[in-house]
Amino acid sequence: MVDSTHPGKHEDEGSRRDFLFLAAGAMGAVGAAAVVWPMIDSLSPSADVLALASTEVDLSPIEVGQAITVTWRGKPVFIRHRTETEIEEARAVDVAELRDPQTDEQRTEKPEWLVMVGICTHLGCIPLGQKPGDPKGDYGGWFCPCHGSHYDTSGRIRKGPAPRNLLVPGYGFTADTTVVVG
Repeated sequence: MVDSTHPGKHEDEGSRRDFLFLAAGAMGAVGAAAVVWPMIDSLSPSADVLALASTEVDLSPIEVGQAITVTWRGKPVFIRHRTETEIEEARAVDVAELRDPQTDEQRTEKPEWLVMVGICTHLGCIPLGQKPGDPKGDYGGWFCPCHGSHYDTSGRIRKGPAPRNLLVPGYGFTADTTVVVG
C-alpha cells in the first residue's frame, strides 16, 4: 500500500534497501579479501629462497688455473679459470667416445671459465679437484672417491659409474669478470 500523505516514501525505502545491500556486499568482499590475502601471500617464496635464486660472483681475483666453489640453491658450484692447456685438452676429446656426449663449447660460454654444479651424477657426492692438492682423476679434472668417477677438464664423465657429465647450470656474464649463476 502506498502512503498518499508521504509521496515517494516507497521509493526512499527501496533506495535505502539497495544501499544496505551494496554496503553489506562491499563489507563482505573486504572481509573475504582480508581472510584470503594472507593465504595467497604465504604461497610467495620467502626472502631467503629469493636470495638463493641467483648468485653473482666476481671472477677478477681468480687466477688462471685456480678454482673456487660458491653456493647456489644450497648446492656447490665449481668455477674454474682454465689454462690454455686445459681448454685444448677438453676440445681435443673425440665426443663420440663420451658416455654423455657434449663438446667443450656446449659446456662453456667463455672457454676460459668453466661453471658447473659440483655434485657427482652417480650418487650425489662432491668430487675432489677444486683444491691444488686434491686428486683430479685420470683426466685432470675432478675425481669422486666414493665410487671412482673421473671427470675431465670440461666436467665430462670419462671413467667410473657416473651416468652423466657434471651439470652446467644456467649462468651468464654481466661483465668480463662477473658471472651470475641462476
